[in-house]
Amino acid sequence: MKHYNACDAHKRYSLFGGVDEMGRRLKTVRVEHERIEYRSHLKTIKPGSTIALETMGSWYWMVDEIEKAGHIPLLVHARKAKLMMGMINKTDAIDVGGLGVLSRNNTLPTVWIPPQEIRDLRELPRTRMNMVNIRTGLKNRIHATFDKYNIRIDEVTDIFGKSGRQIMAERLNELPPETRRAVEDQLKLLDDTREQIAEEEARILKLVKATPEMLLLKTLPGFGPILSVVAALEIGSVERFPGASHLASYAGTVARVSSSGGVTRMGGIRPDVNRFLRWAFIEAANCVVLNLRRNPSAHVSLLYKRIRERRGHGKAIVAVSRHLAEASYWVLTKKEPYRAPGSAVGHVLSNQG
Repeated sequence: MKHYNACDAHKRYSLFGGVDEMGRRLKTVRVEHERIEYRSHLKTIKPGSTIALETMGSWYWMVDEIEKAGHIPLLVHARKAKLMMGMINKTDAIDVGGLGVLSRNNTLPTVWIPPQEIRDLRELPRTRMNMVNIRTGLKNRIHATFDKYNIRIDEVTDIFGKSGRQIMAERLNELPPETRRAVEDQLKLLDDTREQIAEEEARILKLVKATPEMLLLKTLPGFGPILSVVAALEIGSVERFPGASHLASYAGTVARVSSSGGVTRMGGIRPDVNRFLRWAFIEAANCVVLNLRRNPSAHVSLLYKRIRERRGHGKAIVAVSRHLAEASYWVLTKKEPYRAPGSAVGHVLSNQG
């Protein structure tokens, strides 16, 4: 008799269970997250069985173990699964049984499981992204410190450039002693972070071989060698998306819509999106803005300026990022370089990402 297995995973243990083909609940078994115990339990399951597993922070190693044991992991969208179960009460046993029922009914809201090689390579650009966030945080803190004491450096547009750093060093004495020391420490950390980011970028370009998908994505406005790697690894197989709007939604570039009684309200971005892919498209959109003077008549430049006039900079950036997300779908699906809407040969911005 066929079993529809499920695993309700937690930080320290997992609860295995499910239902059989008659809909009867299987025995629920608690398995501690010790690899030997985990592997031993997987051996008790019929080889080639499917095992539904909800997405969580530590699903990588579980999927690896399930695959090594000869089973088929089904990674489940946790939030959607909870809604589809429609349970008022919540217990671990109810959750694992509900996953089994959804699996039996062939209604599991599964998500794509990247191959192990891609999961490993993803850590390179994701680590770089975190370091860039650290760099931005340090810069913002230093800017805020100078603002506290009304110290303005208007001679340069970027106070962290070569000329800006020289001027900043001369103005540090205007700060109180401990504040000055704190800024000096942050500047040292900023320099170290910059070096680390450069090392990560070099490693990405060395280890990640340029694929046809990356070369196509590189033709998108604002995309360069790093952002094309990020987008290609995070998108994975474009065939898993039914359409361009689905990829844009997955990338977190589509706002929530609430329409009722003739009134439509636009909300914020959903939290359950690929934040790394969203970062890539937002970063590319910012590169477009930096190149407005160089490419004033490009479609993305005109799109940004049109939305900015009506709704401000933030909304305009999201609009451009959505265009780029949808364009990436068509670029990858048609296997053709980016072409601006209404253009016969296309218009590509210089790559800056």
